[in-house]
Amino acid sequence: MQKGFHIMAKPIGPTCNLRCEYCFYCEKEALFSDDKNFRMSDEILDAYIRENIALNNAAPEIPFAWQGGEPTLLGLDFFRRVVELQAKYSNGAPITNALQTNGTLLDEEWCRFLAEYKFLVGLSLDGPEGIHDRYRVDRGGKPTFQKVMRALNLMQKHDVAFNILACVPGETSKRPLDVYRFFKEQGAQFIQFIPIVERMPDAKAGELGLELATPPSATKNADTHSVTPWSVEPEAYGDFLIKIFDEWVRDDVGSVSVMNFEWALFTWLGNESPVCHFAPRCGRSLIIEHN
Repeated sequence: MQKGFHIMAKPIGPTCNLRCEYCFYCEKEALFSDDKNFRMSDEILDAYIRENIALNNAAPEIPFAWQGGEPTLLGLDFFRRVVELQAKYSNGAPITNALQTNGTLLDEEWCRFLAEYKFLVGLSLDGPEGIHDRYRVDRGGKPTFQKVMRALNLMQKHDVAFNILACVPGETSKRPLDVYRFFKEQGAQFIQFIPIVERMPDAKAGELGLELATPPSATKNADTHSVTPWSVEPEAYGDFLIKIFDEWVRDDVGSVSVMNFEWALFTWLGNESPVCHFAPRCGRSLIIEHN
């Protein structure tokens, strides 16, 4: 059986309605100096969907992943066009859609659509209110927790499939069980923890108009960079996961899926890692930008 490959589409580029303090991507607007219309054209959308289906037509299912920035800024009509084009070109082949969102723009209409077309939603939520609002604020610096919780409740109301993507900066790593138990209280069944580690900017980043560091290949001395104050230390992140694991393995196996643990178990059993940072090398994942 032919293996498919994974493409993450960023149809609105780095445009976002939030300004999370640890976000590495919003500032990438500076890299599109000749293109400030951060919206995938219908021509590119059509070509992307048609070609992705054609290239993966021997795979068991054809996955589409939509991220940003904040993809819901494109509006529902954009995603109605997505499913229309998928139906046009799929010839009956099974299609899956995943949407990563901060949740602040989700409403009843959005959730009805996501449920109808069986989108899997990745909701960015870092934990209880104080933890989440420490870094995840809007463009005016205002907290976003209440809006995200409204989205979570609406998705539960409409039976939208979702998982929680929780970022773990340094401060959060000190409160593992507060975070984990909060997610359980909200009825979250699928959780992924993402360590926040970002390097401080160098001269090259300054030349490009970036406030965070350029990729390691962009400088000869990449290994000498210090990390940002909010980055999580390796041992602290390890301890964070250990404390959650100790509770999860006693009480929640089978009822709560912590993806980090499942990835580790999957590879320990001798399988190929489902995520590239646990694999000998990456190579089956691609990104397409809005242009």
